[in-house]
Amino acid sequence: MNAKQSFWRGVRAELPILLGVTPFGLIYGALAIQAGLGKLAAQAMSSILFAGSAQFIAVQLVSVGASSALILAVIFVVNLRHALYSASLAPYMRSLSLPWKMLLAYLLTDEAYAVTITHYQQEDEQTYHHWYFFGAGITLWTDWQISTALGIFIGASLPANFPLGFALPLTFIALLVPGLRTRPSIAAALVGGIAGVVFFNLPYKLGLMIAALLGILTGFWMEGKQN
Repeated sequence: MNAKQSFWRGVRAELPILLGVTPFGLIYGALAIQAGLGKLAAQAMSSILFAGSAQFIAVQLVSVGASSALILAVIFVVNLRHALYSASLAPYMRSLSLPWKMLLAYLLTDEAYAVTITHYQQEDEQTYHHWYFFGAGITLWTDWQISTALGIFIGASLPANFPLGFALPLTFIALLVPGLRTRPSIAAALVGGIAGVVFFNLPYKLGLMIAALLGILTGFWMEGKQN
């Protein structure tokens, strides 16, 4: 298999996932505009940050006037899982040049990781593995940019008082529920949800940060008990 073939295999593996990703890009773009972000800023967040769940949280925090420090801290915590993704992919990336590693690190998302690590574990040939990863990652990136742009266009055409707020909790529920497959994940979600309600009225939206940390710690604790 050559580089071109590996690239297109990655593209084809990612295409079915776009059916679920595209609606979220549309919702994000519309919510970003309604939250007060400019069109350029909303699109730039998709291009630079390129992390769906983190973008939704950032938009929510922007809409309630949270500080930049809090927004950055929450995004950091939410994206910590990428360190685990990177660690599992590292053995397959060891021989790559620094530019390749930087490019693939930028394209690393939940969806790209899922198809890539499955492919790596099933295929013995590793010469062009990085082209498969690149194909999957750039396919998702392109779809996210286009769907964000369409969402921005839709959001800008809606009246300012249009009730889009309901879309955000529904989006997070749709992202959360499929991942609740183990006791640690269920416990983490329950503790985080309850803590979010209990600490809701804390200043500077610190309740969100506390809820996230308590949920993560609960998940780690439950994982430790099982091992």
